[in-house]
Amino acid sequence: MAQAPTPNPIDTPTAPAAPTPSLVGRLPSGPLDIVGDVHGEWDALQALLTHLGYDRQGRHPQGRTLVFVGDLCDRGPNTPAVLDWFGEVYEAGRCAAVLGNHEVNLIREDAKDGAGWYFDARTERDRAKYAPFVIASPAQRERHAALCNRLPVALEREDLRVVHAAWQAAPIAAARGFALGTARRQYDRFEEQAAEQARSGSLQRRIQQERAAWPHDLEDGRHQPPLLRAHGERELLKQTHNPLKILTTGVEAAAAQPFYAGGKWRFTDRQPWWNAYDEATPVVIGHYWRLFDAPGPGAHAESALFAGIPGNAWHGKRGNVFCVDFSAGARWSERLQGQHDPRQSRFHLAALRWPEKTLVFDTGESWATVAAPAL
Repeated sequence: MAQAPTPNPIDTPTAPAAPTPSLVGRLPSGPLDIVGDVHGEWDALQALLTHLGYDRQGRHPQGRTLVFVGDLCDRGPNTPAVLDWFGEVYEAGRCAAVLGNHEVNLIREDAKDGAGWYFDARTERDRAKYAPFVIASPAQRERHAALCNRLPVALEREDLRVVHAAWQAAPIAAARGFALGTARRQYDRFEEQAAEQARSGSLQRRIQQERAAWPHDLEDGRHQPPLLRAHGERELLKQTHNPLKILTTGVEAAAAQPFYAGGKWRFTDRQPWWNAYDEATPVVIGHYWRLFDAPGPGAHAESALFAGIPGNAWHGKRGNVFCVDFSAGARWSERLQGQHDPRQSRFHLAALRWPEKTLVFDTGESWATVAAPAL
């Protein structure tokens, strides 16, 4: 029997190489439940999932999919439980998520306020504000860091976009060019470039002069500093130079006065970038400490971004941006004051149901969202 000719490699069709996944990923198809910043509030997350109709394994009888806008970790009483559950459901392909700035801190080993559950260097310092909180085991820390490092910074499909803090064309384009799993490496590269710029000019010297004149810890809310302009300039330099920082922390400008937020004195203000967002595709974000009621005494400074905007209203130039962070991460402050009943809280975990555009809270309340007020 004649032997079949060996195919010529030049003539043999080959399947096209699969595209390398990037830091801007694909949203799941079908109906979604987009969950705001969890911040380690395990009980609130369980309550919300129950009201949304999900079982313990993240399955929904109607085939819906959970999407998390980032900041799953820090400040709350049980971040390890949140990330253990999330990891199981994520690895099973039953949910999606984007990186928040708190996950970025984790994968970069940048110990910040509220991360004492993970960083030993922060544990004792955080107890005064956030205790009691569960501390992760070494195995959990390794697992959680590896999981977070595999998350994208943004997700999209034809009818919707999800990002933690800001959707802007240039940073999104940059992130599309970075491979999934390289968030830490890319972020660190931009941070070092910004640091080199600071060292090469007068900025670093002026920061040192400000530190000498104001020796107090900037995490100490009891001592209000003067407006440290060089500190603000450094933050803006790091912000504007780093596309991943813009996507995960937003757009900022120099502040007129120092203010205390997120555990430290700040010299830059968050800006409502959505008032310039002129694209047709809706965007859902977290990050901004929105309140369902109007901002009042004691509200986080960031909530002023939503002054005059009802809690169930879309916002932005075209009325197609929605912040689904209703400040669950601030529940620690109520516990510190002895308030432990979540039904009495001003701070809630919420999900935006898509395409229904319905808002569901961890209390079980459900509200239809409404159009943005006229600018």
